[in-house]
Amino acid sequence: MGLFSFWKKKKKRSPQRPISQLWETLRQSSDFVELSFIVGGKELSIYYFDSLVDPQVLQERILCHLQNDIPKHPTVRLEDLQQIVPIQRIEVSEDAALIEEKVLKGFVAVTFRGQPNKAALMSAAAENLGLRENNDSENEFSVVGPKVGFVENVGVNLHLIRRQVVTPNLVFREMSIGSVSKTKVVIAYIDGVANPEVVQTVTQRLESIRFDVVFDNAILDQLLADNSRTPFPLFISTERIDRAVYALISGQVVVLCDGSPYALVGPSAIFDFFTSPEDYYLPWVLGTFFRLIRFFGVVFSVLASPIYVAVLTYHYEMIPEDLLGPIIYSRSNVPFPPVLEVLFLEITIELLREAGARLPTKVAQTLGIVGGIVIGQATVDAGLTSTILLIVVALAALASFTTPIFKMSNTIRFIRFPFILFAAFWGGIGIIFAVCGLLIHLGRLQSFGYPYLLPFYPFRVRSFRDTFIRSPYSETAERPMFLRPRSRFRYDPNAAKQKRDIDE
Repeated sequence: MGLFSFWKKKKKRSPQRPISQLWETLRQSSDFVELSFIVGGKELSIYYFDSLVDPQVLQERILCHLQNDIPKHPTVRLEDLQQIVPIQRIEVSEDAALIEEKVLKGFVAVTFRGQPNKAALMSAAAENLGLRENNDSENEFSVVGPKVGFVENVGVNLHLIRRQVVTPNLVFREMSIGSVSKTKVVIAYIDGVANPEVVQTVTQRLESIRFDVVFDNAILDQLLADNSRTPFPLFISTERIDRAVYALISGQVVVLCDGSPYALVGPSAIFDFFTSPEDYYLPWVLGTFFRLIRFFGVVFSVLASPIYVAVLTYHYEMIPEDLLGPIIYSRSNVPFPPVLEVLFLEITIELLREAGARLPTKVAQTLGIVGGIVIGQATVDAGLTSTILLIVVALAALASFTTPIFKMSNTIRFIRFPFILFAAFWGGIGIIFAVCGLLIHLGRLQSFGYPYLLPFYPFRVRSFRDTFIRSPYSETAERPMFLRPRSRFRYDPNAAKQKRDIDE
């Protein structure tokens, strides 16, 4: 079973299920459109999803011919629409399940008042609605898996999500935010999976926003945050469609903003920021290995430079005898204490990063390579820093790039500096104090009312299956229970464990 499959126990449906019940279910979503009008004395209704239908096909091939040709055929029935509308394979059905399936794939359903339990299904699906050549995800690139990302048009983004989540329970709630910009914001969730309390919390917070212009989801991120005084991102900001879809089927809520190629996902825990969609496209052993590499990279990036400062300032006895000679030799011409040496190199790395981010791509790549080599060699030759520290800082900077989410990567770069200062003032005890203070701060954070350290605090044993390790699909059928989803399983766990090999 695939990663993003949506499993739900099938209920026995009566073959005579009224189509009116289907329309009631689909009306929950803001992109579902229902048109009713009278043409030639005949009352008809049209139903479709605006995010799935090609507006040109709808207008020129369906609505235009219905309005112009039906008056010429006063006794027309649904079965006769094939002679009126120039659409291939118009299908008339009384099966609500079939109608639901077709409408969710971009078909337009037409009903007559005299035939309320029948619908004519006409294909008007938008295959490449609003897609552009540079629609690939840039900041969350992966070697394996789909490369398509969100764009600035929220209508296109809804279309991309609706194509992946083909279920009538997918609900879009639309609202306008910004007293000047009137920006279109959409809340996406799966009814019957997402916790209604979370949906209500997100809706209330968006409705309570009093702001003039909303340019991007990054502004909503700050306005929705439970704590605006923390450097840690409280919501995942993603440009990948597969990550957003996985969040929906897990029971989370996705917020989309017109003009932004990113989607906000919440509630989010800190461990979510170190999970990459690529983990699920690889065998679970490899996925687990790369995920553990990321966790190690984060720890190394934060603690490498502070430990260097603490050891060389207060704890010489911890240095092995074989390593003591090279360290003394490399620092023999350095006139600065270790803390100034580290801060000089760390700030230099940050300057190179900022300069590379503001320059064109090709120029930035050249600047990063040439600048790093030239400045590094020059500082060592000038006696401003040691070669060992240069290696430590370079590896720490490299390790910070292992974080899949860019905002969390920025946070890791920032918190390294307080750790360095604590190590300079109090040595190893200072690093311990800094770690304790960081854990206390993380323990107080919340995302839409959910603890940020879940499932570590409060401790949830069953949720660790997909935290530090990427478990096999036979073990990940259950949704994260700390999200309190209304549906426990994504797919049948027993069927996932069965082998499909057939002995002949």
